[in-house]
Amino acid sequence: MLNRILLVAAVCGISFAAGAQSLPGLQKQGTATQLIVDGKPYLMLAGELHNSSCSNVEYMDAIWPRMKQLNMNTILAPVSWELIEPQEGTFDFTLVDAMIRGAEQSGIKLVILWFASWKNGGSIYMPSWVKKDFERFPRAMDQQGNRIEILSTFSDEAMKADARAFAAFMKHVRETDTKRTILMVQIENEVGVLNTVRDFSPAANQAFNGPIPQDLSAYLSKNRNNLAPELQNVWRRAGSRTSGTWEEVFGRSFVDVKDWRSMSFFTEEIFMAYHYARYMGYIAREGKKEYNIPLFVNAWLKGPDHPWTGRFPGGGPLPQVMDLWRCAAPAIDFLAPDIYLPFFREIVEQYDRMGNAVFIPETRGGDIGASRALFAIGEHNAMGFSPFGIDGMRMSTSTAPDPLAATYRLLDGMSGLILRHQGKGTMRGILVEKDAPVQTFEMGNYIVTADVYNSQSLETSAAGGLIIQLGSDEYIVLGRNLNVRFAPKTPGDLPYVGIDKVYEGVYDKDGLWKPGRLLNGDETHCSTFSGTGLKMPGTSIQRITLYRYR
Repeated sequence: MLNRILLVAAVCGISFAAGAQSLPGLQKQGTATQLIVDGKPYLMLAGELHNSSCSNVEYMDAIWPRMKQLNMNTILAPVSWELIEPQEGTFDFTLVDAMIRGAEQSGIKLVILWFASWKNGGSIYMPSWVKKDFERFPRAMDQQGNRIEILSTFSDEAMKADARAFAAFMKHVRETDTKRTILMVQIENEVGVLNTVRDFSPAANQAFNGPIPQDLSAYLSKNRNNLAPELQNVWRRAGSRTSGTWEEVFGRSFVDVKDWRSMSFFTEEIFMAYHYARYMGYIAREGKKEYNIPLFVNAWLKGPDHPWTGRFPGGGPLPQVMDLWRCAAPAIDFLAPDIYLPFFREIVEQYDRMGNAVFIPETRGGDIGASRALFAIGEHNAMGFSPFGIDGMRMSTSTAPDPLAATYRLLDGMSGLILRHQGKGTMRGILVEKDAPVQTFEMGNYIVTADVYNSQSLETSAAGGLIIQLGSDEYIVLGRNLNVRFAPKTPGDLPYVGIDKVYEGVYDKDGLWKPGRLLNGDETHCSTFSGTGLKMPGTSIQRITLYRYR
């Protein structure tokens, strides 16, 4: 939409003041999806506040300056339905206005988290008039017919009430956020059914035992060879049908066996994913009618200790059900993982497929978070990275800076270079952990090998970085606790690699390279036998030029 508006403006000779009319949007660059802010790509060096921080203006007054000192340019902050619509049809945006004002005065952008029908699987942020009217707004039920404290996705009354509130919020933002402080909105938070494999309410049972919806039937027919591999396998085993009941199309699950470890709940998860997506897609569609900025959803992930639906929020936007969300919620722009599991590399890879934009809205911070941020941005063109609970982070000091704050400071100056290389195959990410202590890949004319500089640190943390190819023999690395070595991809007549120059340095606030020390001798690897390259014992940016010889 943004591109069409700008094209019409160019054709008609319309001139806009810089950024005055532009809305935040998403745009492809090669294989990357970038967030566009004020007409330019934007890298979110972000953090998420604790859930209740924004419920009090005075509490937040002290928080905004701290976030800027931690080198964050974007904050993820909740807005809860119960606080903006305490009585049905009566809205109070006092806290929203204070949030926008505080962020604007601190030079920080916002991503809003819409806590409404669901948060972490439960229904705890909805207004009292919704909570207490369980006939008008029915709850999901378990297999024994017991109500659970989760709104049923089969309640159109609840869906439309939530959507009305969200549309009112988006209209208010459109009218009052004149400086475009709010960049995106997350719809709900970590949705899905818990403590039951699916909703067993009468409406849910009728839908589960009836035919799959027409839009899903059409989606399967159109995309039969392009589904997510997990869904593709389940669907093919059941016969690749495009019509029938849920169990006829996706196979029968075994909800009656006593051994939980042998249960297969994938059909129930598919069923719930479609109906969560339908509900939240409607909310997104109504919100975009008022204000068309990017909207996304986040996922509580399936882990090895809770592998079946009900033990994790079944039906949430996990990679194995990405197709259900695309089918039933086209107004939602992308799916995002909240990552607290140890399999960071694998999880990000699962979300970086099928054209899905990569953003990490919630994860661990500190030392391990800093390394993972570099990897996600470098390897998967992430639009941003956002550890949870950043208002509880300790302040940076000259003697002991927070690892994430120090990394964000270097990323901030380098962001222009990073954004120019996203999606073009000239940038890679590095993540060295205890279970993967060495990483090797080809880049240009060289084989790059990365391992940890201080092996003891891998017991509790990680080492990471990103590397950009500037020319045939020139690379720049932002790294933490790394050795980065270069070897010829094809030895040819010049089988050996030498270092011409290595500079450490930084990028200033205007994105210009400022070289520091010229490193040599003990500060580099320059052995024919142990390798040629960089030593990065702390967090630094180093720029290396290589040459070949025989």
